Amino acid sequence: MSRFWSPLVHRLTPYVAGEQPVVQDLVKLNTNENPYGPSPRAIAAIRAEAGDGLRLYPDPHATILRQAIAVGLGVQADQVFVGNGSDEVLAHAFQGLLNHDGPLLFPDITYSFYPVYCGLYGIAYREIPIDAAMQVDVDDYAGPCGAIILPNPNAPTGSALPLSAIRRLVEAHPDQVVVVDEAYVDFGGESAVPLVADHPNLLVIQTFSKSRSLAGLRVGFAIGQRHLIEALERVKDSFNSYPLDRLAIVGAVASYEDTGWFEETRGRVMASRQRLFEALNELGFEILPSAANFVFARHPAHRGADLAKGLRAQSVIVRHFAKPRIEDFLRISIGTDAQCDRLIAALKTLVA
Repeated sequence: MSRFWSPLVHRLTPYVAGEQPVVQDLVKLNTNENPYGPSPRAIAAIRAEAGDGLRLYPDPHATILRQAIAVGLGVQADQVFVGNGSDEVLAHAFQGLLNHDGPLLFPDITYSFYPVYCGLYGIAYREIPIDAAMQVDVDDYAGPCGAIILPNPNAPTGSALPLSAIRRLVEAHPDQVVVVDEAYVDFGGESAVPLVADHPNLLVIQTFSKSRSLAGLRVGFAIGQRHLIEALERVKDSFNSYPLDRLAIVGAVASYEDTGWFEETRGRVMASRQRLFEALNELGFEILPSAANFVFARHPAHRGADLAKGLRAQSVIVRHFAKPRIEDFLRISIGTDAQCDRLIAALKTLVA
């Protein structure tokens, strides 16, 4: 606390990011990072750009990146917005599209940055409980509201809704913006981007951090009809005209265009997810179905906090949320098979 803080700062409860510890021989399965490196073409593009040109400002519109994404997704370049990670894109959406008189709706167990943004921008919100099976039911979102944001797949549960359910939600609220946060969609979800053309109230947000292995580069993007994208641009240009630097732009373009590397590495992650699911099941864990690059699991005979602490003692870290309904779950990022084997070996000593 400080007498120099504004009243807003005094009221804020900031988001707590996953740990980034520097520990030798650590198995780090707590922040949903991709265990495989980015496309070699992305690394080469970044190296080539790291020269005298860095004295110049980057393209404030990131034109070549928006064009690459547009070609890949079959949309127009002016229907694409890019920002400094999907968190910044989300922040602009909260400020520019989700701040209305009625409450913003989102699941009660979901990405914990959402209520933080609401506090920052003064947005009233209402959390909609997920069901006993830890699934989102779009019918629970019927009725008046200001706007809706829904992660698909959801985090930290990993559950995914079919495209038909997203369509039903968007069409049930034609006068409200519906944001679908697809940070994990490439690991088994069904993207809502094909719905954008016929639904002026839909904004879809994705990231390069997970399936493209570029969490350290900070690149995210949104797809929507032009009037929604213009709102994000107006917020951006009132905040920071250059959210993506020259290295991020060329690296992201090269990564996006390297579909072979993308398909290979995400396929390996999904195969390891199934392998981990089976190994956890053999140890007696209850595991939710996952369409993300993590699993959400609990053991009926052990507290989640105790398991997380025991794993840490063996240099394996996972994410534990000390929150009602999920306090006994562990969110486990999918690592390499060798990392997952270390995790399972450590868990065997804890649940025996």
